[in-house]
Amino acid sequence: MKVPFSANNQNNQTVSSKPVNRTINTTPTSSPYEPKSVLELRGSPSPVTDQKPAPVLEDPIKLEDHVLSHQFDDWDSFMTDWGLHDDSNPVSKPISQLSIKSELQTLTQYSSLQEFPPVSSFDSTQFVPSDFSLFSDISTYNSNIVNTFDVSNDIQSLNNNWNLGFDYVDDLIRLAECFDTNSLQLGHVILARLNQPLRSPIGKPPQRAAFYFKEALQSLFTGLTQPTHTASSSDIIQTIKAQTTFSSISPIPKFSSLAANQAVLEAVDGCTNVHVIDFDIGLGGQWASFMKELANKADSRKATPPPVLRVTALVPEQYATESRLITEILTQFARELNIRFNIEFVSIRSFGYLSFKAIKFMDGEKIAVVLSPAIFQQIGTVFLNDLRHVPPHVVVHVNSEESMGFGTSSYRQTVIGGLEYYSILLESLEAANVNSGGDWMRKIETFVLFPKILKAVEAAGHHGPPWREALVAAGLRQVGPSQFSYLQAECLLRRMQVRGFHVANHQEEMLLYWNDRPLVATSSWKY
Repeated sequence: MKVPFSANNQNNQTVSSKPVNRTINTTPTSSPYEPKSVLELRGSPSPVTDQKPAPVLEDPIKLEDHVLSHQFDDWDSFMTDWGLHDDSNPVSKPISQLSIKSELQTLTQYSSLQEFPPVSSFDSTQFVPSDFSLFSDISTYNSNIVNTFDVSNDIQSLNNNWNLGFDYVDDLIRLAECFDTNSLQLGHVILARLNQPLRSPIGKPPQRAAFYFKEALQSLFTGLTQPTHTASSSDIIQTIKAQTTFSSISPIPKFSSLAANQAVLEAVDGCTNVHVIDFDIGLGGQWASFMKELANKADSRKATPPPVLRVTALVPEQYATESRLITEILTQFARELNIRFNIEFVSIRSFGYLSFKAIKFMDGEKIAVVLSPAIFQQIGTVFLNDLRHVPPHVVVHVNSEESMGFGTSSYRQTVIGGLEYYSILLESLEAANVNSGGDWMRKIETFVLFPKILKAVEAAGHHGPPWREALVAAGLRQVGPSQFSYLQAECLLRRMQVRGFHVANHQEEMLLYWNDRPLVATSSWKY
């Protein structure tokens, strides 16, 4: 039951303090697991204020093993525990809806799904060496394209900048413009021409990125941009594998989780009753790391009773199977750490109608909100005006499509920005694991990146203010990242040892760059 939300309530108190039905209060188990935490390290500028600071460690490199040795292994270990890595004989039965345990047992029976190949099977002919100067002038190009459709000179300039002889670039941009101008008949003609050079996702990163945007634009003609049914168990397993592989070879997912978790920890410091409202939970693995930090903080302060973590996740209506899997995995992890844990899932459609009235709040909890561009693409920014009635102790925005310019109403801008962003992202993945085979890349592209491209293209025609302007209009002010967060991010990059990545602070944002292009930006906002 959802507790009605009072518009007159101006603090974090709720109209009801009734315990959540699914909150778990467990006693410590006999698990030999001993979590390691960044909060054990008081040698850097930690946000904790009620403890005496420890001496600063002379060499920040020494932090690496302590900070990151186990911080991101939780999801992989759960995959192993539940047997989701096992590829035995395939079955044709759908996932059982009776219980999560029967569902997990069914998932483990899909054996035809091949594992990602070992890193020793690299085919050096598959990928052409990346060209880092493909998009040197696109930023200038982007600034001149608003509300104009005379593009012949600009498209020629873009083709020259790519310097690859790809004659499909102008056609792809013209196809996007057909949706801006509602010239769908012309769009069909252009699409037929594009299907010749872009038959499959092969070639250099720009060509593969162009293929996926062509597919996304083509889906607009058929209305099949978003799934209308629950994902099959095969797709779920492949998505888990692809996301796990993506996280293991690229610092992008880990940087996003690390920055968001630390911002929330600093905002709720000293409180053992935390409520996180997550607008982009994915597979939920980031909250396993957060629980480890929360448990370590409680242990260091000898807090009783055990800490409480409530997560409210905003998800699509077709997310039922993933939701049960996330619940089971995080609940088990909370038991091992002696954390009272509850997670509830609210459909994005319901939230679009009810705003924060769709979410249950309780007395005494500190609230954090985690946002991403995806929610603004789906329901706009109007709900931000209701944040004052919560109010959260921090709003964290994780922008993993930093250079795509979401918030515009132009399909053309979305395609141009998307071609640049995803070409650079694909190049960074190739640089991250040059000794690996190609199957892992295709799976990441298919099950992780392409769904994001579909959402971006579908949202391109929506009107609304940019997210930053909307946050400011809602009364929020941006606060910069702590020195400790920056140190953690640098330790992460040193640990992963992927060439070309670096961290920088810019206008109170912490950004992850690959060469000179930003790929992720995280920012914190408060009232």
